[in-house]
Amino acid sequence: MHKVYTNIIQIAGDVITVEAEGIGYNEIAEITTRRGVSLAQVISIDKKKVALQVFAGSRGISTGDRVRFMGHPMRISSGEDLLGRIFNGSGVPLDRGPVLANNLIDIGGPAVNPVKRIIPNKMIRTGIPMIDLFNSLVESQKLPVFSIAGEPYNELLARIAIQAEVDIIILGGMGLKYDDYLFFRDTLKEQGAISRCVFFIHTAADPVVECLLVPDISLAVAENFALAGKRVLVLLTDMTNFSDALKEISITMEQVPSNRGYPGDLYSQLASRYEKAVDFDNAGSITILSATTMPGDDVTHPVPDNTGYITEGQFYLKGGVIEPFGSLSRLKQQVNGKTRSDHRTIMDTMIQLFSDYRSVLEKQSMGFQMSAWDKKLLKYGKLFEEKMMSLKVNIPLEQALDLGWQILSDCFTPEETGIKRSVIEEYWPKAAMK
Repeated sequence: MHKVYTNIIQIAGDVITVEAEGIGYNEIAEITTRRGVSLAQVISIDKKKVALQVFAGSRGISTGDRVRFMGHPMRISSGEDLLGRIFNGSGVPLDRGPVLANNLIDIGGPAVNPVKRIIPNKMIRTGIPMIDLFNSLVESQKLPVFSIAGEPYNELLARIAIQAEVDIIILGGMGLKYDDYLFFRDTLKEQGAISRCVFFIHTAADPVVECLLVPDISLAVAENFALAGKRVLVLLTDMTNFSDALKEISITMEQVPSNRGYPGDLYSQLASRYEKAVDFDNAGSITILSATTMPGDDVTHPVPDNTGYITEGQFYLKGGVIEPFGSLSRLKQQVNGKTRSDHRTIMDTMIQLFSDYRSVLEKQSMGFQMSAWDKKLLKYGKLFEEKMMSLKVNIPLEQALDLGWQILSDCFTPEETGIKRSVIEEYWPKAAMK
């Protein structure tokens, strides 16, 4: 029997407070007003005081309106019918398709039992050399894309959605500009990738509570697909908008703020979502790639700072490219020894030489005379930036490895690279050996 109450004791912004008993956290309620029925979600419980965030806003709600608690958290339909569909943060269709009410699953459940997890050991190929070659994305990994506003992080996520070797893509958009939403939709349609995608979109004009629901809905659907044996990649953008929504609600609830106004449980809020990444034993997997913008390019900002303690590295997007020295995939060693025998050699050698190139650039900027070796490094660095770092480059891993050897041979002799003779003999371009 659903519990009904008519004693709303406070209305503050889009949050209402009701005196009620036996109510669960995250439980869904229906509020019946003169304007119709609105959904709300329990966001705080203090003894008999239950606070609910109203999805459609509190305008038109009076203290005498009926609040009916449903006895369960937010639910979303699951299954193959979702593929190719676009929904808002509440699971309501945005694509004029039918409302789905079959195979309902609860959102916001606990992370998977560690006993059911296996050690990550499979690579997800993206066709982007700076990922595949230098910081391999591993199945069941959780990685943020650290970026400042204005960088093409959404373009990067869209490209990964098109090219990633996975079964299903789930895009969770939070606080998106409408143009960004249209970009994702139109790009994936044009590239023929939307048929394996599910969109959950919250725009900047939508209710704040829906922003908080997007990761939970996305990950609940992903888990259902993964249990059915699918390799699922969840793309979340932007987790800073998600954190800002948490801050807005905590301020409304008059909670004691922590660092820069964010709630004290920011870390656990982020961790509870990222920990949904998993590779199931005898089933599929969930991999999470999230955009996290850094206000003022400040990596000590609470959102990227807390994220760094939870995730297994990061991609650092700067100047329109994935920066090699700010980026790290801590799980790449799990897979790059299984690709091609020269993978680790090329990765280590090229990054070391690129570091030397960056040092030469500083030397050049201070007016020092360039040696013959410095000039070789300058040539190498420009080729590396053009042919490896550019996000326009779209090639398979094996071709990227061959390209790495070609760049090395164009700039250096085999002896100058410091690579073992046995590896040189096997992979060094034969034309350059003459």
